[in-house]
Amino acid sequence: MSSLKPSSAEEATPKHVDLSQNYKNSTTPLIVVTMLFFMWGFITCMNDILIPKLQQVFTLQLWQAMLIQTAFFGAYFIVSLVYFLLSATKGDPILKIGYKNGIIIGLLVAAAGCTLFYPAAVLHNYGFFLLALFVLASGITVLQITANPYVAILGPPDTSSSRMNLSQAVNSFGTTIAPIIGGYLIFDQVASTEIDNADSVKLPYLGLAALLLLIAVLIKVARLPRLEGSGKIETGAGAVKHRHLVLGIICIFMYVGGEVSIGSAIINFIKLPQITGLSESEAKHYLAFYWGGAMVGRFFGAIALSTIKLFGKFVFILFISLITFLTVYLVYDLDQALIILGLIALNLAVLLIARFIPNRTVAFFAIAVIGLLLVGILAKGSLAMWAIIAIGLFNSVMFPTIFDLAIKGLGRNTSQGSSLLVMAIVGGAIIPPLQGLFADVSGNLQLSFVVPMLCYAFIVYYGFVGYKIRKT
Repeated sequence: MSSLKPSSAEEATPKHVDLSQNYKNSTTPLIVVTMLFFMWGFITCMNDILIPKLQQVFTLQLWQAMLIQTAFFGAYFIVSLVYFLLSATKGDPILKIGYKNGIIIGLLVAAAGCTLFYPAAVLHNYGFFLLALFVLASGITVLQITANPYVAILGPPDTSSSRMNLSQAVNSFGTTIAPIIGGYLIFDQVASTEIDNADSVKLPYLGLAALLLLIAVLIKVARLPRLEGSGKIETGAGAVKHRHLVLGIICIFMYVGGEVSIGSAIINFIKLPQITGLSESEAKHYLAFYWGGAMVGRFFGAIALSTIKLFGKFVFILFISLITFLTVYLVYDLDQALIILGLIALNLAVLLIARFIPNRTVAFFAIAVIGLLLVGILAKGSLAMWAIIAIGLFNSVMFPTIFDLAIKGLGRNTSQGSSLLVMAIVGGAIIPPLQGLFADVSGNLQLSFVVPMLCYAFIVYYGFVGYKIRKT
């Protein structure tokens, strides 16, 4: 059992505070911490802009450019592994220093990684860029470990799922606008002398560093309660005795790998002559649709998998659909708004087929993704492009739902199992270069979507069979 105590700035209050009984005071801390989800969503999606940019600057093959994702998501694995080993042998580091201090450390490390982009651009060194990304992602990994459970305890236990979904939706908002803002700064606002060098990344990443430092200051001065653990730290590897967790680790690996690989390839895919032939600057808008679909789909999933009555679910879903349609219509045009509305209808149809049951939703959404990938591989023009973009809608609920299915029934091994699931995010470091290598060897980027298709095939298995609770 975990308890709460105030930060050092609040020593006048009782040592142990139960936020679930005083949740009205948690609104401001929740707003402050939710900014973190936006920031790491924004930063993560900026990688999809960096890939075509640095590929052009350093004349890289696609698999080499995909090493951007390897450096970034590799940090997730290494930092999470180190954290897991420390927790199992020495005690939980974050519970020793406090979640508030843990969040600040994560922000400072991430800011340092952003700052390293400046010397990387000056030295014109691709390896230095990869190092900067590794440091940046190390900070985000610490934020993942600290902010997720922190949001869960900022209010009544029975609404923790709602808070997590809200935070994840804000995260998706960051991934949605990153291609537009990042693409504008890196592709559109470059002087002619900067087209063939990496100078255009200096200002955006220095700006991100400043923003991260500002948030760190806000977190420092904010009156945030501190989570303190009173339970015994488990040693050993009891979590891996649960078959559904082991398969869930593989499933998270496959999901993150597939999602990141598709997002990383979208701009280059849209640029293909047989698809649209658009420039990077034009293609970035469609990348925003991909990540924006994940945001909209996450709202749909949160509503569909909630305890709201069926009529209420449809009312909320129709409202979100209307807002989405009007937003695309006002920002872009009627044709694209109608296409988005059609894709939303497809997403809702699959939700109905899955009967709003979590494991079935994962399985049927993965089947839909495989179908869309087949269209993207076999078709041409706008049909192929929109098929790949639509995948974002079906990716939406997969990560949190797979995560939840994988930790069910773990009991005292839940924390250990969660650490292992976070390590599985390393799929985002491994699958994208494999797709890039496939594309380079075959000379066919369109056909390379077979690689993420195999990832989603495993997700289908997990949703129908692998999620079932059994011990190995």
